[in-house]
Amino acid sequence: MCGIVGLMANQPVNQALYDALTVLQHRGQDAAGMMTWHEGRFLLRKSNGLVRDVFHTRHMTRLKGNLGIGHVRYPTAGSSSEAESQPFYVNSPYGLALAHNGNLTNSDQLKQELYSSDLRHINTRSDSEVLLNVFAHELGKQGHHLTPEDIFDAVRRVHRRCRGGYAAVVMINGFGMVAFRDPHGIRPVVFGTRDTEEGQDVMIASESVALDVGGFELTRDLAPGEAIFVDMRGEIHTQQCADRPVLAPCIFEHVYLARPDSLLDGAYVYGTRMQMGRKLGDRILREWPEHDIDVVIPIPDTSRTSALELAQHLGVTFREGFMKNRYIGRTFIMPGQTQRKKSVRQKLNAIDIEFAGKNVLLVDDSIVRGTTCKQIIQMAREAGANKVYFASAAPPVRYPNVYGIDMPVAKELIAHGRSEAEVGELIGADRIFYQDLEDLKAACREVNPKLERFDCSVFDGEYITGDIDDNYLNALEAARSDAVKDTANTAHSVVDLHNDVEDYD
Repeated sequence: MCGIVGLMANQPVNQALYDALTVLQHRGQDAAGMMTWHEGRFLLRKSNGLVRDVFHTRHMTRLKGNLGIGHVRYPTAGSSSEAESQPFYVNSPYGLALAHNGNLTNSDQLKQELYSSDLRHINTRSDSEVLLNVFAHELGKQGHHLTPEDIFDAVRRVHRRCRGGYAAVVMINGFGMVAFRDPHGIRPVVFGTRDTEEGQDVMIASESVALDVGGFELTRDLAPGEAIFVDMRGEIHTQQCADRPVLAPCIFEHVYLARPDSLLDGAYVYGTRMQMGRKLGDRILREWPEHDIDVVIPIPDTSRTSALELAQHLGVTFREGFMKNRYIGRTFIMPGQTQRKKSVRQKLNAIDIEFAGKNVLLVDDSIVRGTTCKQIIQMAREAGANKVYFASAAPPVRYPNVYGIDMPVAKELIAHGRSEAEVGELIGADRIFYQDLEDLKAACREVNPKLERFDCSVFDGEYITGDIDDNYLNALEAARSDAVKDTANTAHSVVDLHNDVEDYD
């Protein structure tokens, strides 16, 4: 999971890109980067850290130009080294810069093809650099003068070569900005416009909140397999570039990843999370009509919308029982189990009076590794709770994700190979409730009935791209377990080579 943004404007874009990245920060806290185009040169600033820490005044004043892209990252493919922060750049053909969200499932195969057939060198372990070089190779077939149709032809060939979930935005030196979405629409991307005295500005971003903060009006989502090209005059060109596009967005975006004020594929995330709370309330009432729950307490922040609806549905008091330290990042996307465990008690503190002597139902958006909820249940007991029940707005997460979410290793998922009751016992809950998968799908469809299919692979193990087998998952486990990450994160970063790109430290 990463956040991307691209902007073609009639005035400098550095501040608008910065503002967009700050509201996309929830999609990645490991690194941030921004690249602008000015008078034939790409200007770059990227580093590990939060947006506010990566960009200082001296960087912003040097990021000149009316065209630019930005990225916030947490690592999936590759390591969390500074060298693999984005955007990435290649000088041939034309000069290209890319920001990418997602994961290519055939990255290793593509890397071999790029070297043996396309004669292109990959300098990092990031699949984003692979995607950039595939696009660069295909675009280079079009000749010196590019038309929108030439660019769409290149994207069409990218779709035929690349598998997985991806949304990318690319600057093409002297020609404009192109963005494209994988043929299943797994990862989100939207675009919109803003009218100014000088003309029309165009923004492309992972979520609609990035458009909102800049005063852009949302036009729509990119369709699965679709590409958008914005030329240097700001004119918009779109075309379907996939052979057999099928919309099947990642349902975990609605569970956890996206901001509640975002609109994804025509569905407000806030609305889908409200429906999740109601569906979960229905299940509790079916299974336990004579419940003894005194109070419903959310685990901030993502579960708050679902928890409030659940409480109202049950006719039970809703209370805030945990105060959150706003300066601690999202524990789910922290690289490595050691750091994840350490951060939970730094992140949350219990309000004792809301727990003392009560039967408490804690509500979270999902249970992934079980580390956080186990500690939170213990905190609730220490605060004086009589009984502690636990509810997940999502079904059991039992399978690894391969499309850009950092939960790749099955054995690290607490629900993998276990029943719901066994999970409840492991985390120390007196009783546990999970969302039913069909109810989760229905919750999204009730907000937008046009959403017929979803990628639900983390819940049902059915990978929408059809190219994932046990060999792939075993290799993924060997490369991306928490033990591997902890080792990789202690290693020194290699020096990144940017060729003609100006990088401002």
